[in-house]
Amino acid sequence: MPDRPASPRRSADRAWLVTGPLAMVSVVLALVLGVLEDDPLRNWHLAIGLLGLVLLAERQVLQIVIRRQAMSISFNEVSLLFAFYLLPPLTVSAVFTLSAFITSLRRRHVPAQLWFNVARAAVAVTVAGLVLRALPPMRGFGPGTWAILAATVGIHSLVTLAAVAAVFAAMNGAQAGWETVRTAGPGLVGVVLNVAAGLVVAICIRATWWSVLPLLAIGIAVFLIYRSYGEFFRQHRALADVYELTKAVSASSQDGTLADALLGRVRALMRAEYATLWLPAQGRHPEVLLTARVDDPGLLDLSRTPAALRQRAHEQGRTIAVGTGLGGEPALLDELRDAHLKDVIVVPLRSGQAVVGSLEVVNRIGGRPIGHFTPADVPILETIAAHAAVALENSRLVDRLRHDAYHDGLTNLPNRRRVTSALEEAVRVRAPDEVVALLLFDVTGLRQVNESVGHAAGDKVLVEVAARLRASAPPGALVGRVGSDEFVVTLRMESVDAALVLAAELREQIRDRMVFDVLVLDVDTVVGVAVHPDHGDDPATLLQRADLAVTKAKAAPEGIQLFSPGLESRSSRRLGLASDLRRALENAEVEVYYQPKVSLTDRRLLGVEYLARWEHPAHGVVAPEDFVAVAEHTGQLGHLTELVLGEALRRSREWADGDRPLAVAVNLAPRTLADPQFPARVRELLTEYDVAPELLTFEITEAGVLDGTERAVPALRRLRDLGVRLSVDDFGSRHSSLSSLRRLPINEVKVDRSFVQGMATDPVDLAIVNAIVTLSQQFGLAVVAEGVESELTLELLQDIGCQIGQGFLFSRPLPYERLEAWFAARSEPEPHPAVGDARRLRVVP
Repeated sequence: MPDRPASPRRSADRAWLVTGPLAMVSVVLALVLGVLEDDPLRNWHLAIGLLGLVLLAERQVLQIVIRRQAMSISFNEVSLLFAFYLLPPLTVSAVFTLSAFITSLRRRHVPAQLWFNVARAAVAVTVAGLVLRALPPMRGFGPGTWAILAATVGIHSLVTLAAVAAVFAAMNGAQAGWETVRTAGPGLVGVVLNVAAGLVVAICIRATWWSVLPLLAIGIAVFLIYRSYGEFFRQHRALADVYELTKAVSASSQDGTLADALLGRVRALMRAEYATLWLPAQGRHPEVLLTARVDDPGLLDLSRTPAALRQRAHEQGRTIAVGTGLGGEPALLDELRDAHLKDVIVVPLRSGQAVVGSLEVVNRIGGRPIGHFTPADVPILETIAAHAAVALENSRLVDRLRHDAYHDGLTNLPNRRRVTSALEEAVRVRAPDEVVALLLFDVTGLRQVNESVGHAAGDKVLVEVAARLRASAPPGALVGRVGSDEFVVTLRMESVDAALVLAAELREQIRDRMVFDVLVLDVDTVVGVAVHPDHGDDPATLLQRADLAVTKAKAAPEGIQLFSPGLESRSSRRLGLASDLRRALENAEVEVYYQPKVSLTDRRLLGVEYLARWEHPAHGVVAPEDFVAVAEHTGQLGHLTELVLGEALRRSREWADGDRPLAVAVNLAPRTLADPQFPARVRELLTEYDVAPELLTFEITEAGVLDGTERAVPALRRLRDLGVRLSVDDFGSRHSSLSSLRRLPINEVKVDRSFVQGMATDPVDLAIVNAIVTLSQQFGLAVVAEGVESELTLELLQDIGCQIGQGFLFSRPLPYERLEAWFAARSEPEPHPAVGDARRLRVVP
């Protein structure tokens, strides 16, 4: 990524707007002092000694960083007090002006800063000198003289503060000037203390010159203590800042704000003008080049770091630090001068032995020595870089897991989860003259290709179909793979007819011959078409109806079929079940089955999940999703939920009376949470059956609580306040992230069975389950693995730390009598200190 030129700096130019008038005022005031004094330049031998004292005092300064500049408050008030007492004001002005010039040269200030410091010193001392001339003459060394000297030094400090505030306001705006005045309180307190110390020193010396010896000892001790304390304070503050930065980086590594949290804090901590994060292109990740610059609220895609320094750090895998206070190779120093920079530190970011990028800071704007980085700053930035590298790697790992979870491994197209997510977003927005078209392509003859020439050839066919669909689909279309031989194209279109035309065009593109080396294959597809809003309002319905259309298209001569209501026998069946369900609920024909929830570490029975089952006299066993959907649309959901909940609490009471307390879990439909009376009804049932709330868990599907709204949250909080446990069921089946769970009052996450069942054969599913278990436990959530059906899956879950599971390995859902028989046959008593004899499941070979 090419560097963009930095925005022009205007600080130096604007500083002259203040420096010029200060210089002119100081010259005029110096002339006035010269006229007022009879011998304005006397006692030069004393002035030379005083100059040395002033230069020594200037070596110890306090720094207050304001935006781009650092305000220096020196300990020279003692020298100033003695100077005004012993020398004429004009001589004092010359001494302190010369001292400011020498100090700025020694510190290698830029010209604008150097001449501002000189003008500021000159005008402050001359104004103080005029004030001294206006006050009554000093007689002796009593309280009157003390007051005159204190007032003179105080005027000098106030004029200095005003000049600094004016130049900051000119360079960075009025707010910067106000910040200078607002933060000057500690400095003014220091002035008062320095004046008091100077007066004490003067009194002691006037009493006896021998007092110089103890005063010198005290001064050396204070100097050493101050230097030690200053170093300790600097290290302590740096450590605290690094700790806060690492916490912020760790907290932001999962939500996409890592660069913002990192660079802004690094720039502030290092007091740098620029802080840059550079990550070269890697795989599907593009190059990242982001910079935080002082006074800019956001991140910029530029870098002031010379490319040679970054390249050297990347190739050699070591820190490159170049600048006035850091030294460096002559060639690198030349690079710095060519780029008009003062100093640069580039620290490589490591992932194991590999260098994955760099963290860079440019141009120190504060600290000691003023305006330059020192060797002590290098290990601080290296520490930050080490933490940042870990956070970046974790962020990329999570990003890879998310990518793999939502993309097909063979074709790299979005998978069913990603397509479902995209459809959810699309159907939320309705446009009067548009439809959301879903084109489902089924590759015919793929089984014959696999059987004839092998699965490798079949995979090549699928990859080629994916490539042709991606190349031929209109801009804005989402192309995905939703099954072994099924591809989907979804986009907004102007009409159903346009969707059918597009389906025909894409089908023709796929029907062209496919040549693989010496192998030539003729592959065809059939297409089912469903559109929103005509054929459904949710992704599941649209996909289901497109699949019904595909089945019909296989018998159609043109190979394309638009969904029609006549194809959906299942929906008709559901309508016919409405009256039968009401009768079944009244006659207790809907049964409750129980599926055990088991501790994976010792196979101890922890509780049961209650599942409603209905066997229709004519249709046989009705799928739960069918009769629950019927109950929702016919107003019978509350009756169904109360039936299952009442049975769960009754059995829980019986088990507790038998000294065998077991937790019970009941599924809730999302619509139940919309009932404002439901939490109160739960409280009544808990009281009626005398069941402890913590033994009851409500399981709500991921779609019911993580739908992008806050509708379910009030009901969940009311249930939590009752003391019942809350669980998110089928987690991972949608596009929700674990971070979104943090705002919900839940206790448990149930990993979707599709991931658990694939753990033993699919490393991606294993990685996803591992990530869910690890991060959920860090959030303080229990994790339940659904669909545990093999010993290998059980061992993998134990290895990654999952503690609870349910599935066919332990038991299928059972009616109550068979549950009791299963429990008695597969368990053995074991003493337990809390509940007496507990039942532990025998290991089943």
